[in-house]
Amino acid sequence: MRKTHRLHTFKTLAMNEMKSSELVLNPSGKPYHINTNGDELADDIFLVGDPNRVYLFKNLFEKVEYESSNREIHTVTGYYHGHRFTAMSTGMGCDNIDIVLTELDVAANIDLETRTVKPNHRTLNMIRIGTSGSLHSDIPCGSLVASVYAIGLDGLLNYYEHRDDQLEETMAQAFEKHMQFSSRLARPYCVKGSEELMSKVADITVKGITATAPGFYAPQGRHIRIAPSIKDLNKKLATFNWDGLKVTNLEMETSAIYGLSKLLGHNALTVCLIIANRADGTFLNSYYDQMHEAVTTIMNRIAEK
Repeated sequence: MRKTHRLHTFKTLAMNEMKSSELVLNPSGKPYHINTNGDELADDIFLVGDPNRVYLFKNLFEKVEYESSNREIHTVTGYYHGHRFTAMSTGMGCDNIDIVLTELDVAANIDLETRTVKPNHRTLNMIRIGTSGSLHSDIPCGSLVASVYAIGLDGLLNYYEHRDDQLEETMAQAFEKHMQFSSRLARPYCVKGSEELMSKVADITVKGITATAPGFYAPQGRHIRIAPSIKDLNKKLATFNWDGLKVTNLEMETSAIYGLSKLLGHNALTVCLIIANRADGTFLNSYYDQMHEAVTTIMNRIAEK
């Protein structure tokens, strides 16, 4: 009943508010930014930040069915071992994820001619393969970390209506108490990723909690010329535990992917290659080979029946 009610409410709002200025389409009638319609999308979608990383997937595809490039969003749909995949770049940050995830759902679940919600919901599986910084010396550069939970420091989901039981509200309250953030900052939110997708990669990854920051420098505790307002941010993050897991890494997209996927009825998972270890100050400057191996391995896992 809850799911039906949520979808009904969304449908009612959508019918009343899908004006041209709200549901923005390009001249070809596709979602404005991703420039891809539902038929051109696979059910299994890999999300990467860097547009050039999409070529890693393209070069592995036996057949390319569709390709598009618009701004930082590069999309390729093709076949790998007979399995249909889409690889799409998002650019950096939760603001870009807000655009990409919304428009992916639009492509999958909105009739773009009538501007109404389709009667049958299409569920997408979205797997982010990215890079990240570890908060612990025992998770060295080159490790693969899978996000069981995401903690959003970015505030994006605070702009969307949701029920507490759609997110991990008890976890968010415990995190707030632990961190003691200033009231000037956005309220953190916590979301759990897909258990089904996690089961595909659990044995080849370090499982943990990923903190998503709204920036790369001070929001991740880096001090260049302007001092961060939160002293010892990374140490405080590293000492938070929930459900037997610690905050393993910091990056800039996962909480928005998990949160919007949860509210829109999709499945999401993030696996990050650790390229910086914030605890011991090391950085992996060249990681193409490790990323190629990660992409190939995870594609094989998702393609398995």
